[in-house]
Amino acid sequence: MNYSYQVLVDTETVANNLNNKSFKVIEVDYDPENAYRQGHLPGASLIWWKRDINDPITRDIISKSQFEDLLSRNGVIAQSEVILYGDFNNWFAAFVFWIFKYYGHEKVQIMNGGRKKWEIENRSYTKDEPQIPRTNYVAQPPNEGLRAYLFDVKRALEKSDTVLVDVRSPKEFSGEVTAPAEYPMEHAQRGGHIPNANNIPWATAVNDTDGTFKSVEELRKIYETKGVTPDKDVICYCRIGERSSHTWFVLKYLLGYPQVRNYDGSWTEWGNMIGNPIEK
Repeated sequence: MNYSYQVLVDTETVANNLNNKSFKVIEVDYDPENAYRQGHLPGASLIWWKRDINDPITRDIISKSQFEDLLSRNGVIAQSEVILYGDFNNWFAAFVFWIFKYYGHEKVQIMNGGRKKWEIENRSYTKDEPQIPRTNYVAQPPNEGLRAYLFDVKRALEKSDTVLVDVRSPKEFSGEVTAPAEYPMEHAQRGGHIPNANNIPWATAVNDTDGTFKSVEELRKIYETKGVTPDKDVICYCRIGERSSHTWFVLKYLLGYPQVRNYDGSWTEWGNMIGNPIEK
């Protein structure tokens, strides 16, 4: 497939390295009660996206110190080779991958296909939760080049060298619905999209059968034909930033685009802000 081995690992490799002490396998779930707690890869610890990655007070991602505490609780050190996987075709694993890179962790990969492919292959699960010795993880300062904020997006509307990629479904993009079917209660005040955004749903990057990423050649065709090319400054967004982190991963790490940012404020911020222009 010509994937970069540094960021993507197949299920066979993971299965053969479950006892490898240099690997640290972590499952990332939106709903661990219906995923991790029903069975997970042997030895895998859990990052619960809603509880562990989001600051409930500031409506923001966790701070550097909170990230350090999270990784310390999960037994990670700076040299750890971390393998992330999860539910929803690795949406939330991709978001955590983005957080890892934001705080400077070098060795982190996504298991291609996530829980979906592991289950299709009937590989082993356990309900035993590992007892993990706490470490003293030290993160790097945040890499703001990976993140877009509201003011970045506003500036992008005036710049011809910046392209916005809306990775939501066509019905969300058009404003027909304001939330995906998986989260019917989580809405913005207005439906539609950011002016001049390109609608390339995140799911176009994966194979329906097993949730794995399409080949580099297929991916390049998907994005370049829509004007999302390596010479552009690319900003990805969705509704809360998790699906857009999936596309961010594709563009930055599988296709090697030099300048790609994830706008995690996404439509819940843009669509609710007074004065922000929208299109339908």
